Amino acid sequence: MAAAQVAGSLLCGRPREPPREPPREPTPEQDNGFWRLSARLCALRPDDSSSARTEIHLLFDQLISENYSEGSGVSPEDVSALLVQACRLVPLNQNHLVSKVSQLIHHLLNRLQVIVDEQNLDFLLAYTISAIQQCSSWTHMEILQALAALVYCNGSKCQKYLPDLLGKTGLLMKLSDLAQSDPEVRRAAVHCMANLCLSVPGQPYLEEPYQNICFQAFLTTLQSPKSSDMDDITFCMLLQNALKGIQSLLNGGKMKLTQTDKLGALLAVLKKSMFHGLPGLNIEMPTVLYPTPLPQYDGRPLVKPQQSESSASQPTSNKKKKSRVKPKKIQQEDEEEKVSSGEIEAAPVTGTGRVNMHEGNTCCSSSLGVQSLPLDGSGPAGKDRVSLSFSSSSWKRVSSSESDYSDAEGSMQSKMRSYQAKVRQGALACFLSTIKSIEKKVLYGYWSAFVPDTPELGSPQSVSLMTLTLKDPSPKTRACALQVLSAILEGSKQFLSVAEDTSDHRRAFTPFSVMIASSIRELHRCLLLALVAESSSQTLTQIIKCLANLVSNAPYNRLKLSLLTKVWNHIKPYIRHKDVNVRVSSLTLLGAIVSTHAPLPEVQLLLQQPCSSGLSNSSSTTPHLSTPDLWKKAPAGPSVEEASVSSPKGSSEPCWLIRLCISTVVLPKEDSCSGSDAGCAAGSTYEPSPMRLEALQVLAHLARGYFSMAQVYLMELGEVICKCMGEADPSIQLHGAKLLEELGTGLIQQYKPDSAIPPDQRVPVFLVVMFWTMMLNGPLPRALQNSEHPTLQASACDALSSILPEAFSNLPNDKQILCITVLLGLNDSKNRLVKAATSRALGVYVLFPCLRQDVIFVADTANAILMSLQDKSLNVRAKAAWSLGNLTDTLIVNMETPDPSFQEEFSGLLLLKMLRSAIEASKDKDKVKSNAVRALGNLLHFLQPSHIEKPRFAEIIEEAIQALISTVLTEAAMKVRWNACYAMGNVFKNPALPLGTAPWTSQAYSALTSVVTSCKNFKVRIRSAAALSIPGKREQYGSVDQYAQIWNALITALQKSEDTTDFLEFKYCASLRTQICQALIHLLSLASASDLPCIRGTVELNGDMVRSYILQFLKSGAEGDDTGGPHSPQERDQMVKVAVKHISSVHALAGDTSRKAIVGFLEDTLTVYFDSSGSQVADLELKNR
Repeated sequence: MAAAQVAGSLLCGRPREPPREPPREPTPEQDNGFWRLSARLCALRPDDSSSARTEIHLLFDQLISENYSEGSGVSPEDVSALLVQACRLVPLNQNHLVSKVSQLIHHLLNRLQVIVDEQNLDFLLAYTISAIQQCSSWTHMEILQALAALVYCNGSKCQKYLPDLLGKTGLLMKLSDLAQSDPEVRRAAVHCMANLCLSVPGQPYLEEPYQNICFQAFLTTLQSPKSSDMDDITFCMLLQNALKGIQSLLNGGKMKLTQTDKLGALLAVLKKSMFHGLPGLNIEMPTVLYPTPLPQYDGRPLVKPQQSESSASQPTSNKKKKSRVKPKKIQQEDEEEKVSSGEIEAAPVTGTGRVNMHEGNTCCSSSLGVQSLPLDGSGPAGKDRVSLSFSSSSWKRVSSSESDYSDAEGSMQSKMRSYQAKVRQGALACFLSTIKSIEKKVLYGYWSAFVPDTPELGSPQSVSLMTLTLKDPSPKTRACALQVLSAILEGSKQFLSVAEDTSDHRRAFTPFSVMIASSIRELHRCLLLALVAESSSQTLTQIIKCLANLVSNAPYNRLKLSLLTKVWNHIKPYIRHKDVNVRVSSLTLLGAIVSTHAPLPEVQLLLQQPCSSGLSNSSSTTPHLSTPDLWKKAPAGPSVEEASVSSPKGSSEPCWLIRLCISTVVLPKEDSCSGSDAGCAAGSTYEPSPMRLEALQVLAHLARGYFSMAQVYLMELGEVICKCMGEADPSIQLHGAKLLEELGTGLIQQYKPDSAIPPDQRVPVFLVVMFWTMMLNGPLPRALQNSEHPTLQASACDALSSILPEAFSNLPNDKQILCITVLLGLNDSKNRLVKAATSRALGVYVLFPCLRQDVIFVADTANAILMSLQDKSLNVRAKAAWSLGNLTDTLIVNMETPDPSFQEEFSGLLLLKMLRSAIEASKDKDKVKSNAVRALGNLLHFLQPSHIEKPRFAEIIEEAIQALISTVLTEAAMKVRWNACYAMGNVFKNPALPLGTAPWTSQAYSALTSVVTSCKNFKVRIRSAAALSIPGKREQYGSVDQYAQIWNALITALQKSEDTTDFLEFKYCASLRTQICQALIHLLSLASASDLPCIRGTVELNGDMVRSYILQFLKSGAEGDDTGGPHSPQERDQMVKVAVKHISSVHALAGDTSRKAIVGFLEDTLTVYFDSSGSQVADLELKNR
């Protein structure tokens, strides 16, 4: 026998000394008991006499009954050695002793939390497998329990035994089969399989064939109904083990559910198990759920009225007075259940409560006395459904199964509810793992199976996750259901974006968009019902987080009004809840409301509500809403009253939410820290850190989406930022810097040329100067130089780059120099985050009107950027390339000014370095390349004749243009190719370059014509056509053949302007045709006599097509793309007139009638245009001419 051979090969392990520094000092009783019994056991030798068997029995009983505790000083090696010796003493023909040693293995490993080492595991596994094969069936239950304890977290070390356990004729497969007569043995076998599937980080996992075997076994277990010989509690434990096994396969094995039938079967059993034992509910499920946007069934039977009445009449008050002493038998059963359910495995999801053995039974604390309460969560009774269970101060530690019951029936009912709740929680935890293992687009095919929809008139509500949230008596189960719903909603923005409310009820069918909108409305309704009814703080936090996820993803701009108003009014009282987690999540929800599709008119109105509207003072630990200047001691800038006076007239209405957030951040609390304020530091007078951080985030959201509200409080918010950035907590400092960046960005948006905000409603520049002076006099410079916190440094750099250019020019000189000096100095930082932020900030500053003509600053910035372009970090290089593009934009702006001093003073050597760096960057990743080619185009445009004449520039110019040509033709990202075409157009703008005569001319035109006819992206085609229309002289287009190639390519592009397989490109068709027509007319206005035959051939061949598109160009103009072309009708028809005039003036070759044909074609086109537009006068003028 394999077991005998292994047993014979191992010697008895001597007990080792306890560790020198045990976690806790063991008591003498614990210490002496284990070592004494271990020594006696190791002194024994195998003996088949009855006296020896009796002695072994007694020793095993004593070892099992010994009072062990965690940290008793017993090492895992000592326990393993003891168990090996125990097995060596017990021959397999002694059934009673085998049963006893199995109990010993199970008890010691679970009680002492021991994972057996590989060498001893090998022996013990061989022994237990042989025992199952040889011993009587009545021992199998105990042996399987021992096997489950041995393989727990040891699955990777059991590889060689997997064929015996999980093969076609494997022990566990046979014992877990539906045909197994003993239900306890079947449950224990499934438990063993579940423990085998547990994952250990860093260890190999089960091979895929065994994963599939286990998955199918668990699935079959969950699909099978309860057999008649199985009691309810055993059935619950069986389901728990199967669910835990599937969860382990999904988490540890990263099992992919790619097959629709496999996933559908799992989701079907999970939905069934989610409602297992829920009072008043019994649903029938199909074997497989198939993805569908419509409800597949509603198998919920109606609850009989008499059941509700009878359950409501049961007394509940006496159940609170029961003693907390648990009978020994129940205690042992619960300890076994903790291990059998796998609850000592680290749960993958925080908050599910399945983290360790000590939390294993807390889930059922609320089930005492709850079943008798009404299940309707929408009424007042629903709110009290768990109030009884939370009245005891020790509810977290004592579960229903730990109580002594007044009668056996009550005890069993409560225990049953406990186990049923665990099944529901296990199903929800498994569902959560399933969600994480599949793609969201696959998950949303099952949306209607788990998310509620508005029921039709007279129809019952379909069962969904909200059924559990509203009606489950266990607060932990409700919290689990909300976690799952949150996971479904997270990242659902694209899926929900199709939702649209409609008032048309006369349709023969319900559109998908209306169905999703209905589902969103129902989610709002149910979650708000749950919010009002909930009394558990932990579950309340999950409800609010779920609402925040819903708000962040729902398309309120496509839905009817009032949804957000209802959420807003319901959540306001919870801002002052006694539990800090509820308060934090309430602020998170408010932040989601003000950031979703901002700005929304509905939210704008909500923000203008009076401060006291909806706020309750009960159980408050939140600071009161103070007057604006109450918290300040020594203001760093102008008073709030001064700021209000100079604030825009249109934003005089105060915003209560900003006032609340400011108070939360800066005011001391009214009360001392409550027990639930985990984030409150000892001796802290402020709100807990999470609360203050969330308030700062809400302020940042408001500054981003509703700046007209935030600008009223600009100076006060500046003081809040100074206070935050002056604190010791880096998180508070960081959020203060983020708020500063958002405010700065909002000010910049107000002053953009295309801003819709009237000048009299903008923050005055002098006030912006005061604001930034306050910042630069405060802790901002210190944060910029705080090298111990590079993340804070980077955020401070981002904040400094958000300064309004008009305000920067009005800052005192010393503050301007401070900003520039700090940024140039931080560019040498070794931290990549800081270096990237600095590179970007310099790219912003170089565009400032007051700095861009400063040759020294531009040169210093260029050198700093060129250094960053050599960095190893892709992010740093990408930011540096963007800044280099901005810097070269500055060169072009300076070139267009009347004063030539900048071009004269700018170093030619630095230009050469910039060209070389940009050429190298154009070979980098797409993130770098897109801006590198932009910089190349600007640099080649900027080059003066004095540069081009120098021999050292000739080679670099050729290389730069070749880099652009290569990028135009490459299969890179479309943004890169668009920028390359734009850059090529910039090159054509430089009259000093030998365009038309240089060898690279034909290559450049060939690349652009290739793109304009064949690129998949129409925006790139538009940009290449725009580049082809830039040269202003005929000789720049090269030879006659070159001109003909460009002309024919544009005609081909016009023909193919609607040929695309991508629906998204169709919206650019009109813009593309407009740009091509503009390029063709431009070419006509420059044509020479030699070019006319080619043009005539096109007119004769494709005249109708070209005329129709030119007429469209004359009527509609450029739509959707700003390429600098003519926009007014007068400009467009003037272009055609200029072309007609030019062609008419060309001296045609002898005998060539092309000129007449082309002029006639153009005049006919204009005649048709004027006729259709009613411009008779212009038509007569044309005929007279």
